[in-house]
Amino acid sequence: MRSFVNHGLKIGLFLVVLSFSAVAQQTYNNRNTLPEIGVVAADTLSLDKEMIIGDAVMRQMRGQAPLIMDPVLDEYLQDLGNRLVVYADSAKFPFSFFWVNNDAINAFAFFGGHIGVHSGLIHYSNSESELASVLAHEISHVTQRHLARSMQAQQRSAPLALASMLGGILLAIANPEAGMAALASSQAASAQMQIDYTRSNEEEADRIGIAMLARSGFDPNAAASFFATLNEQYRLVSQTPARLLSHPLTESRVADARARAANYPNVRVASSTAYHLAKARVKARYTFDEHFSLRYYKEAVASQPTDGAYYGLALAYLRNQQPGEAQPIIEKLLQKAPENLFYLDAATDISLAQQRYDEAIERLAPHLERTPRNQVLVLNQANALIEAGRSQPAIKILKDFILVNEEHQLAYQLLTRAYETAQDRKDMHQSKAEVLALYGAYQRAVDELQFAYNYTQDNYLDKQRIRARIKQLRAKEERLKRLQ
Repeated sequence: MRSFVNHGLKIGLFLVVLSFSAVAQQTYNNRNTLPEIGVVAADTLSLDKEMIIGDAVMRQMRGQAPLIMDPVLDEYLQDLGNRLVVYADSAKFPFSFFWVNNDAINAFAFFGGHIGVHSGLIHYSNSESELASVLAHEISHVTQRHLARSMQAQQRSAPLALASMLGGILLAIANPEAGMAALASSQAASAQMQIDYTRSNEEEADRIGIAMLARSGFDPNAAASFFATLNEQYRLVSQTPARLLSHPLTESRVADARARAANYPNVRVASSTAYHLAKARVKARYTFDEHFSLRYYKEAVASQPTDGAYYGLALAYLRNQQPGEAQPIIEKLLQKAPENLFYLDAATDISLAQQRYDEAIERLAPHLERTPRNQVLVLNQANALIEAGRSQPAIKILKDFILVNEEHQLAYQLLTRAYETAQDRKDMHQSKAEVLALYGAYQRAVDELQFAYNYTQDNYLDKQRIRARIKQLRAKEERLKRLQ
């Protein structure tokens, strides 16, 4: 499926902070230093409030950061993250992993189990274990509640002010210009430079992350090898990159990572096929421009004809409006792996580009019967049905999908388009309201629901449902206010 990127404002480098190992509005003092293990910080920020703040910040990110909405990449990243979370101690949240369209080697974590991964991280990683090592580190920041524990030293901190500050800084990481605007419009402008890591939190996240990595079956030496990747990447750069400002790469930290890895069996884990395909997809669709992408993968296939290289070449042909060149490549790959979601997604895009809508629908149908809730299959099928002018079956499968994926932005966007194609104004406005609510634009969402109300005619149940949803959205705003 052709991916969607929420571009926000023009991306650039913002070299202040990356990962929120600690947050406070004043400088720490030694008397408030917290023990490393077992502090839950419940007296400062409850888990419920942490979830509310995390949800609010995530909505802000959706609305203003350059997030990549790509079902295939999302499926891979969530699966990789879940493989690690299974072995995490004290995982109190359903973790959510998402991509940021930025070529920096970056990742960050915040309240409520949200972890953002820059596309540059997989681009420059040398193995799946290296990518997993960064995720494990960020998961550890969340499970150890480093943000909440830091707040415990600042009893007067207001959670909503923190949400504003945190949201602005996260935007500055993901989308610098938008983030700077958010910082300037809040108290974060004056507090921003006081937010930085603590050595104990970094050591704790390293220690727990490496243990998690080993238990998950990845190479525990990958953390140290990733440090080497960082050093090499930025060895000749005059300005320190964001990740190294918030995660300083001292010699002792690198040595400590190697020493901790030595406590585990020395294993060499081959990167999965999915990792190589995800990496090729990021390069072909997001990192390179379309012309360079085609040249790059033609050379890659000539020098090392791997499945990943061929897949990247097929995507490059698609970006350059040459679906006929991409088709035989994907068909050959599908012969080897007919269930592979990366290949099925590309095959769908090829069929749609050639206006062979029925071909796409028929290809996906048997796979959907086996896994009817898979986001790649559902969203590709819905898109194909909409393109074919078959809005009603698209609406049905999207509504079924949303029942168990209530905050899936792309699903709601497709549903809005399906209702618009079907000229169903009432439901189109309701679906559009849900998209706006996912951005945290509650008042605009209420406006859309009021538009929908005008199309209910004399349907009493529809009127009641819309009134109830307006009440729910207003309650969400009030719940945030009560955090002050």
